[in-house]
Amino acid sequence: MKLIVQIPCYNEAENLEDVINAIPKKIAGLDIIEVLVIDDGSTDDTLAIAARAGAHHIMSNTSNKGLARSFHMGIEECLKLGADIIVNIDGDNQYRGDDIPLLVAPLIDEKGDIIVGDRGGYNNPHFSFFKRCLQVFGSFVIRTILGLDIKDAVSGFRAISRNAAQQINIVSEFSYTIEMLVQASAKRLSIKSVPIRTNPKKRESRLFKSIPQFLYFSVTTLLRIYTMYRPLRVFFSLGIFAMLIGILPIIRFLHFYMQGTGDGHMQSLILGSTLMTLGLVTFLVGLIADLINFNRKLTEKMLHKMERMDEKINNLRPSNKGDSSEGKS
Repeated sequence: MKLIVQIPCYNEAENLEDVINAIPKKIAGLDIIEVLVIDDGSTDDTLAIAARAGAHHIMSNTSNKGLARSFHMGIEECLKLGADIIVNIDGDNQYRGDDIPLLVAPLIDEKGDIIVGDRGGYNNPHFSFFKRCLQVFGSFVIRTILGLDIKDAVSGFRAISRNAAQQINIVSEFSYTIEMLVQASAKRLSIKSVPIRTNPKKRESRLFKSIPQFLYFSVTTLLRIYTMYRPLRVFFSLGIFAMLIGILPIIRFLHFYMQGTGDGHMQSLILGSTLMTLGLVTFLVGLIADLINFNRKLTEKMLHKMERMDEKINNLRPSNKGDSSEGKS
């Protein structure tokens, strides 16, 4: 069984070597452990540090494409390299590499598809009180909406099985953490949390400039991706809300009409009718969006089956014994 630890990073020359050195060289149940560094257009010595620290594979973007894009590129590369398990760890040395065995253990035992590292919430000594409260509350909201038993929804330290990685397609530009959970929930993948430790904070986050910006990007990402994978539920809820609001002015008009004074309250009837029509149109949009979503699911299933078939065919092909050299990414 092969594990690849991928490290998306941008200008992490000061921390990257410590991250790579902390990754275990041997883990029970795994035959091969390799490291993939995804350099997201760094302008410092990140590439040189990655090579010096012994990264087995190195990818380099010509420009800064963002964390979500780099993460997805890394996942695709890990699958090409034959990874059975993929662990994602940040390049800022927030997470402790010696906790990787805790993440991969459930996947080795085939007891999950995605394992997310739980940083401890209120008990994390390296987070400010406000950040701890924000993490716990945000995870509660996401856990409630998605119906997942997840304690740290935005933790980037997570392990992914090969089967799950083949089904995850990151399309947002901000972060992969929430989108992965939405997709995994929609595709009925098994997601579990494992308690982990963190290192002291070494720098401010480059993913967002302020807490309000982080909240804005997180909420919009959640709404957009949730609507993509649960369109019927979203549009039907909006349609019902519009129709319920529309009933109120109609009832008001009928009340005055029964008293013989309906002529002076036609605006209530017009407003109510408009809202009822809007609710019905929203229902129809939801039906169309759900049909599109169903068609996308069929396409994803076909692509997944084709990938599995290609893997089986490649495994049946005899290896080229005449070429003993190995390429390095």
